[in-house]
Amino acid sequence: MNRPKRMLVENIAWSREVAHSDARFFPRLAMGQSPTVLWLGCSDSRVPAETITNANPGDLFVHRNIANLFSPSDDNTMSVLEYAVRVLKVDDVIVCGHYGCGGVRASLLPLSPDLPHVNRRIAPLCALARQHGGELDALPEGDERVNQLAELSVLAQVRALRGTPVVRDAAEPPRVHGWIFGLHDGRIKVLSSGYPDEGPSDDSSATPEPEPELETAAR
Repeated sequence: MNRPKRMLVENIAWSREVAHSDARFFPRLAMGQSPTVLWLGCSDSRVPAETITNANPGDLFVHRNIANLFSPSDDNTMSVLEYAVRVLKVDDVIVCGHYGCGGVRASLLPLSPDLPHVNRRIAPLCALARQHGGELDALPEGDERVNQLAELSVLAQVRALRGTPVVRDAAEPPRVHGWIFGLHDGRIKVLSSGYPDEGPSDDSSATPEPEPELETAAR
């Protein structure tokens, strides 16, 4: 059985199981959505927002792109933010990156002529890497640099989101958080909290172990 057909079969099994355990689940979904969180994450197939946070359909308003980048000039991203803040009136916006990110790794390597759209997408990451060149060069080449830049990027996206008029000028501005996910242990590390009394997480277990090289330049 091919993969798309298997997915359709699994959809039938899933919908039947859910309906059996909660007959009102799908009727509730059909009535509308009221998520309280906007999730800005990476397109990497290993970092599905609902799965890693144990959330249900309807809990999160999700936008994913290469390397979880926020760009005020990108209508795709801005339309999601605008709708989330002004229509859904979410309480929280979470930027979640991940260690071992292919998009981040690509920004530290020579750009591939076969990936012009990816190159344009990660241009801000390349600029961020140059900005923090001294800090990154002090680290061993490979995963340590990639993971450090991944953290720096999350913090940069948080700052940009907090400064955009959609968030800043909202009647009730949402809290903006910066998180990063560890593929090595499945844990989320808080880099920046939207709550004034909560700082970055100090859980030493969140320190990433080296991860295998990705096969392609970006995920």
